[in-house]
Amino acid sequence: MKVVKRDIYLNKLINKRENSLIKIVTGIRRSGKSYLLDPLFTDYLKSIGVKRDHIIKLELDREENLKYHDSKMLNEYIHSKIKDSDMHYVILDEIQLVQGFEYVLNGLLYEKNIDVYVTGSNSKFLSSDIITEFRGRGDQIKVYPFSFSEFVTAYDGDKYEAWNDYVVYGGLPLILTKKNDEEKSQYLKELFEETYIKDIRERNNIQRADILEALINMLASSVGSLTNPKKIYDTFISNGEKELSINTINSYLSALEDSFIINRSDRYDIKGKKYIQTPQKYYFSDVGLRNARLNFRQQEETHLMENIIYNELLVRGHNVDVGVVEIREENNRKQLEVDFVCNLGNKRYYIQSALALPNREKTIQEQRPLMNIGDNFKKIIVVKDNIKSWITEEGISVIGLQEFLLNKNSLEL
Repeated sequence: MKVVKRDIYLNKLINKRENSLIKIVTGIRRSGKSYLLDPLFTDYLKSIGVKRDHIIKLELDREENLKYHDSKMLNEYIHSKIKDSDMHYVILDEIQLVQGFEYVLNGLLYEKNIDVYVTGSNSKFLSSDIITEFRGRGDQIKVYPFSFSEFVTAYDGDKYEAWNDYVVYGGLPLILTKKNDEEKSQYLKELFEETYIKDIRERNNIQRADILEALINMLASSVGSLTNPKKIYDTFISNGEKELSINTINSYLSALEDSFIINRSDRYDIKGKKYIQTPQKYYFSDVGLRNARLNFRQQEETHLMENIIYNELLVRGHNVDVGVVEIREENNRKQLEVDFVCNLGNKRYYIQSALALPNREKTIQEQRPLMNIGDNFKKIIVVKDNIKSWITEEGISVIGLQEFLLNKNSLEL
């Protein structure tokens, strides 16, 4: 497998270097967190002149390091490696294996010549709880599976063949090492069952594994569709489930979000400038995992494309909501949906996802919500067709999916 540089995350680490905070690398398991720290970040440190003995690295899941699962032993080991007053970089992989690791990390913050980087790969560490634990003392770098632009750089084939694989099997790095469809599908299904679900059950003391798995499948089937806990609960009840509360649904959804398997996108009333509490949309952090849950049966490219666009916007650092525009039509109020409202600093973009715009009628239909927004922020329709970017008669930008995903400046075209 070719090396994927992952510059977007490496640059974040570089920019946060020596900022007196614990750098906490989070993300779904098998997304490449450990590889980001070593070799990518350690190679960078060496390239700027950091001595090898000033990089203190421990892989805590290795058998020879089991003794450092004791927090006192770990603390003593780290301090024994401090050679002088120059900066030392402490990189701890699988930190969650250390009982009481919070106290070790907090103690290291008091040392002026220690810069700390940690990662972990179970749902206890990966959950939002870790940020709460280090509130004001931690700096999170969230790592996602390969974006399409990263995937293409390591794929053995052209970008169209890469897309055909990516839309089915997603961007978890090890997918690129699998030789055929059977290996890829087996890897994803086993990863979900043996790693993700097991972690979630253990951390959250899940009593109804059947409900959890059915919920995951339900979300996978309705990716990109509006839903809410009440609607999901009603579906279970209508299917004959009697001993179930809506609180259970809420807690299981939270567990899936905390483990970064799914992401929730809230609805935003664009004209009213306020959030609508319900319903929301849920997207999978990796479409390959979504497809694996459904045994690769439901391959609606419209929904998968929407999920991939959503993930791409997250990778680029945007806050992403589902937009709602209310209009009056023959004395009736009607809500039009804008797929994505994207905010980054003082910039905002409105984005629609469409497979194609084959004629003027379809173009008018897709751009209608955008035309009713009434502000001057950029409005874009992303289509699957491999096209040259163009602008509709009404001033809406239209861009092809490949250009959108492969050009980091595509939103400015």
